[in-house]
Formats: sequence, C-alpha cells, structure tokens
Amino acid sequence: MTDCQLYLISPLDVGGDFPDRLARALDAGPVAAFQFRVKGIDEHDAARLAAPLQAICASREVAFIVNDSISLAKRIKADGVHLGQGDGTVAEARERLGRDAQIGVTCHDSRHLAMEAGEAGADYVAFGAFFPTTTKATEYVATPDLLEWWQALMEIPCVAIGGITPDNCGPLVAAGADFLAVSGAVWNGDEAAAVKAFHKAMAGG
Repeated sequence: MTDCQLYLISPLDVGGDFPDRLARALDAGPVAAFQFRVKGIDEHDAARLAAPLQAICASREVAFIVNDSISLAKRIKADGVHLGQGDGTVAEARERLGRDAQIGVTCHDSRHLAMEAGEAGADYVAFGAFFPTTTKATEYVATPDLLEWWQALMEIPCVAIGGITPDNCGPLVAAGADFLAVSGAVWNGDEAAAVKAFHKAMAGG
C-alpha cells in the first residue's frame, strides 16, 4: 500500500456542470487536494466560480488550493495557494494567508529551486513535467530520480505533475511522490472512473 495521494487540478473551464463533475470525482475515491486554476478572468468572477467548488471540497474535507493568486486565496479564505516561479514569494503568501495556509511552489526540474522553497517554508514542492502534457506548455522535463533525491533529503512532501495517467504513474509512486497532480487524465473523460483507476494504479493494481 502506498502513501501517495491524489491532487486534482481543475480544467480552465469550471462553469456549467463542472461542480457536479467535481463532486463525482471526489466521491469516487480519496482526494487530498483540489487546485482551482483559471486564467484570464478577473478576481470577482474567479471568486464567484470558486464558491460552489470550495463548498464541495469543504464538505468532503478536501483542501482547496488557489493557483497563482495570493490575493484570491485570501479573498475566498482558501486552504492555500500554489505559486509558480513568478507569482510571489512563500514569505509573502505566509504573511497574507497565515501560518495554517498550505503553500506549494512549482520547482520544475530544479533541485536548487526546490531547496530554496523548502528553506523559505513551503508546505510542498511540485516537480514536473514528468510526461508530455496538453494542459500547459512543457518547458521542463523531470525524471523519477528527482523524487528519490528529494525524499532521501527532505521531509517536505513533493508533488509530481505533468501528463500523469493511471498507466504511467507507477514509477513516480515507486520513486516517492507524495502526491500525483492530475488534470487532463481525469477531466478529459469519465472523472469517477479515472479517479478509481488512479487509486488502483497507486496501490500497485
């Protein structure tokens, strides 16, 4: 049995029937966190879209993490924020969101960035992309040995991201990923079936 957990990342379109889809996904098996990731809309609209999703997560004790925006995370009292390399500092996020906030940092394939994030007080670091992905442009390629290195050295959890599917996640789980961050592999099909398939794969099924 593995300690690896699922970390769902939203598609860019979270309107329409997406709240129902999120509920189905979360009810299909344990999910540790959900990242709200929308682009190109103002904060007021983003907060409005986030509200029903946040309620669905709260009722299931799933952490609700906002992508990129410390201000949106503060506005909606999210459980945390995920910072890209250009989205502000861990110190700034900690100051604005409080000591209980979950703060994650994108570290690409960089050991140096990950060490910096850990020293700055990040709650987790994210490495990737491990596989080709259509969700966003892939500039960096990470390999499972990066996860092994991190686990041997640091206590802070690490997230693997980028093109991860039930079929290819095994080596990442074996290498020590604490979380698998997945988007397209869940939302591009039957979300409930995908979550179940991930759990089977993570358990070595």
